Amino acid sequence: MDETLKPVRIPPHMSIYADKHNLSHLVQSLVSSLVVDRPDDPISYLVDLLQRSRVDIPRVMLLGPPAVGKHTLAKRLSAELKAVHVTMEGLLEDQSELRALTEQVTQDVPADLLVQLVQQRLKEVDCLQEGWVLEGIPQTRLQVLLLQQVGIIPDHVVMLEAPEEVLLQRAQGRLLDSLTGAQRLERGRGLSEEQLLAELQRYRCEVTGLRSAYQHVLGVINADQPHTDVYHQALALVQTRHYSRTPRILLLGPPGSGKSLQARLLSENYKMVNVCCGQLLRSAAADGSGPGALVQPYLDDGRPVPDSVVLRVLEERLSRVDCSCRGWVLHGFPLNLQQARSLQETQNQPNRVFLLEAPDHVCLERLSLRTVDPLSGERYHTVTRPAPSAEVQARLQTAPEDRLEEVTQRLNQYRVHCAALQSVYPDVIHINANQNHLSVFEALESRLTTN
Repeated sequence: MDETLKPVRIPPHMSIYADKHNLSHLVQSLVSSLVVDRPDDPISYLVDLLQRSRVDIPRVMLLGPPAVGKHTLAKRLSAELKAVHVTMEGLLEDQSELRALTEQVTQDVPADLLVQLVQQRLKEVDCLQEGWVLEGIPQTRLQVLLLQQVGIIPDHVVMLEAPEEVLLQRAQGRLLDSLTGAQRLERGRGLSEEQLLAELQRYRCEVTGLRSAYQHVLGVINADQPHTDVYHQALALVQTRHYSRTPRILLLGPPGSGKSLQARLLSENYKMVNVCCGQLLRSAAADGSGPGALVQPYLDDGRPVPDSVVLRVLEERLSRVDCSCRGWVLHGFPLNLQQARSLQETQNQPNRVFLLEAPDHVCLERLSLRTVDPLSGERYHTVTRPAPSAEVQARLQTAPEDRLEEVTQRLNQYRVHCAALQSVYPDVIHINANQNHLSVFEALESRLTTN
């Protein structure tokens, strides 16, 4: 083959290094700061920025209606995260006229001035080095847009919710903890019931815009529960890290758990390359070049392809430019401890491993009851998709690998090796595959880019 026509390959260790040091997030953060601040000397600016700040510091916004418990929670979170607690009162310490105004109606502070005060505070050394928890700001969609324009974008937004009657009781200082009998929160700002209702109405008018603006980093927590529970839920949320990295996903699970279907859904929705080991070996054998030439004799004789040959074919495929740039989802390999260890020794280690779990009787039903129409190629299932007519039913055939004895043997082999496979991947994420395939996909999606 002409060398200029060979598939371009990117060394996999480049992606591994980028993932390890979270370079995508670092570059995005630096470029964002550049275009927002527009310094005259970009190089000196970046050097100074890298020396003064850290990429992994907490950047948290805590939102919610009045009397929902934002201040109490923000104090605990900032103490636990060792971050700076930024409040409206703190921002207005040297703004006597505005401070007098906010004691009556916080929302009347001009949005541009409020954003300017927030920007000045978050650029101070303590916030740059330790991170920040911003309490009760922003309060409107306009404030959100202005904050975004100056480059203030949180990693997490925690929104507290509680019924109106609970908020009214808290504001009046009458709400007791049902477990301890103690008053749950401190007395509020002394607003009358009429003033509180007015603030609640203003919040309701803005909350949809706030949710929409921060939907990708938003976590909503029910605040009408013991404060300790609220705190632990909020802490778990803000300690979750979202990573921008090239996906290298490995799907494990028994035959019939839905690995092929989930791999196809991931590939369609996230444009990653779907790598089915069995299909890859057949394609390589049909191509007949490179390591594929070694595969065909084994397929012809019905013998298992040696692990060394499988790994050569896999490495060749996973190092192509589409896998390096778009990422990949691998299924059908590894099947045992030795294969898993061999894969870990290559430059194509997965950065996310999912184990689809389903009981044997479910897997048996899914596989042994499926058939194919030899004329149309359509697949049917006795329970979930029966043949449309008696004529079609009469000609349906069961694939050799779907016969009951074969499926049972494959399941037994999987169970023998399952524990050993998990020992190679201690961070494997367990997914309940005994449910609707869309629910399984949602569970996979929720853990793709988080720790």
